[in-house]
Amino acid sequence: MEPGVVKIADDNDFEMLKMLVDDHSNWKIEYEKKEDGTKVWTKSTTASSFKMVKVHTLFKDVHPNTVFDVLHDPDYRKTWDEHMLASIEIGYLNPNNDVSYYALSCPAPIKNRDFVLQRSWLDMGNEKLILNHSVHHKDYETKKGFVRGISYLTGFVLRKTDKGCFLGYISQTDPRGKLPPWLVNKISQKFAPKVVDNLKKAADGYDKWKMAQPNPYFKPWISPEQTLQSPRISIKDCVQVQRTSRRISECDDDD
Repeated sequence: MEPGVVKIADDNDFEMLKMLVDDHSNWKIEYEKKEDGTKVWTKSTTASSFKMVKVHTLFKDVHPNTVFDVLHDPDYRKTWDEHMLASIEIGYLNPNNDVSYYALSCPAPIKNRDFVLQRSWLDMGNEKLILNHSVHHKDYETKKGFVRGISYLTGFVLRKTDKGCFLGYISQTDPRGKLPPWLVNKISQKFAPKVVDNLKKAADGYDKWKMAQPNPYFKPWISPEQTLQSPRISIKDCVQVQRTSRRISECDDDD
């Protein structure tokens, strides 16, 4: 999947995600926590000066279905994602591909970041795959106070194990602005384990939270017929018109 290109994810895209998660060739181990088997790797690529980060961990006594739900449920994310400023579902391309807007807070004096993302997923029972990358949408242009980041690839591989759920996490993100790559790379490899720790805590509380909601069985990510209740968007809405004017919010950060 290429940033800026909207396409329905196919088998090759999901196979690429699994290969990145499972193949450690040319990856450098950066962190290991033996208590829960968490490992963090980094890898340089030609796509960007920002390194790709990979995490493996095990969520004991958690079913992959629950983690899959947590990663999709926009209402629940508001309760556990402490960095989120906004999360808006723009609409569905088809029952397994959607486009959304996500904004997150950054510590001062760094400007907040936002993203427009196409997310794709595949549920194969005991193995579930989710990936996203940055795209454009005509109704979500860059705005003052935010720097528009780029997700080259962010993905999750969930697998059922005897003890719970294996989670493989991949991310390569360019926050844009004036942040030096060496700093972003350093922060990313330390931040990645925190992402999965927060996700584990969120998974532990999800089922109880969901059953207390007015419509606890509303899960369009696993019930395609429920996507009819959400907006449907066209790929043509995601074609970016080139402009000659300089867009400050994409290029500048605080000095």
